[in-house]
Amino acid sequence: MDLKDKRVLVVGSGISGIGAVEALHHAGARALLFDENEKLNIEDVRAKIKPGVEADIVIGALPEEEKARIELVVLSPGVPTDTAFVEKFRNRGVKIWGEIELAYELGRGTVIAITGTNGKTTTTTLVGEIMAAHCKDVDVVGNIGNPYTLTALDATDETVTVAEISSFQLETIERFKPQVSAILNITPDHLNRHHTMENYAAAKEAVCKNQTRDEVCVLNYENSYTRAFGERCPARVVWFSSERRLDEGFYLEGEEIFQAKNGVSERLMNIHDMKLVGICNVENVMAAMAITFSCGVPMKEILSVIHAFHPVEHRIEFVATKRGVDYYNDSKGTNPDAAIQGIRAMDRPTVLIGGGYDKQSEYDEWIEAFDGKVKCLVLIGQTRDKIAECARKHGLQDIVLADTFEEAFAVCVEKAQPGDAVLLSPACASWGMFPNYEVRGQQFKEMVGKMEEKE
Repeated sequence: MDLKDKRVLVVGSGISGIGAVEALHHAGARALLFDENEKLNIEDVRAKIKPGVEADIVIGALPEEEKARIELVVLSPGVPTDTAFVEKFRNRGVKIWGEIELAYELGRGTVIAITGTNGKTTTTTLVGEIMAAHCKDVDVVGNIGNPYTLTALDATDETVTVAEISSFQLETIERFKPQVSAILNITPDHLNRHHTMENYAAAKEAVCKNQTRDEVCVLNYENSYTRAFGERCPARVVWFSSERRLDEGFYLEGEEIFQAKNGVSERLMNIHDMKLVGICNVENVMAAMAITFSCGVPMKEILSVIHAFHPVEHRIEFVATKRGVDYYNDSKGTNPDAAIQGIRAMDRPTVLIGGGYDKQSEYDEWIEAFDGKVKCLVLIGQTRDKIAECARKHGLQDIVLADTFEEAFAVCVEKAQPGDAVLLSPACASWGMFPNYEVRGQQFKEMVGKMEEKE
């Protein structure tokens, strides 16, 4: 689409919305930034936009005369696509895009797109580092915190863009077509937004809807949704598996990772040769191998980066040993399936902090995954009573309900004995108590860091 002189409505004044406004300005469009939060100040919003970037700003309610002039709507990921506000534009025939579609229209080069319920950030970061070791011009963008729109205009034919893409962002793609895509897994999450698992899975699967057999989609053989999708995936599928030997693809056998080609397997590495822990990270590493090998990176280069790669912050991140207790920050475990991976990575008695914002998740499988390792469950936030009831149903009795994060941490320090672990892996979003999981994880690490001062 030629965006020059088009009146484009950008909905949402967060980092994605600001990135979209700046990209639209450079593309010659006339951007109108809108946020319905009446508590915002226009001058504060304008201050977030780079000097020289022209955009109108409306806060609170959008006048009908402005709506009538809109020729394209660009939604920030946090804005649901099924609201009455959005539907009115759709019914008028106005295209509804997100940041990903806008950036793809403006960008050039090779695109790698990674989605899934869990593991996206670690896999995207690792893929970015592997590609950066192999190529001169690599951008790591998307849901990982760096808007795709901020790099798209500078991309050339030689640029490799590695994008972490959420289900929210995939709801609004139209022509987006990566050369290599990956769906790491699909498990229940964000059902308050997508309403059904079918809708959620469909959003994830859209990452490769425009691909053909000339492109690659990396899929997890051990996830029921992705395995079923492999039969109808439009791209050429490359599998990875943590549970069985494959004739084609990447798989784990014992403690060794193998690559199979035409039924012949080659050992690649031992899982203890990397700094990541947990079976979830073994899967992330195999996915990264599959993605980057499909992009033409020699396996020797791939393995070199994997051996040196450090865990992503807030994802089963070792913080410190204090008073003989190991503290782990898994604040990015914002849903039950992600938190399952966190507790599975523990190999000792564990005091676990859980709870937070309610995304309408169920917690039975998470509680079952405790497998006797959780000696005390400390619960906070909106979901604490719901999780406590579920835990008691599964026979866990040592449960503490805390009113604050500080109180929860103090309980952990009291309960943990030398040789134990304390794990922050909430199985819930942070909203309500914290603006995001990063702030939650950082506060946990700061409290661990201050423990020596109390001795």
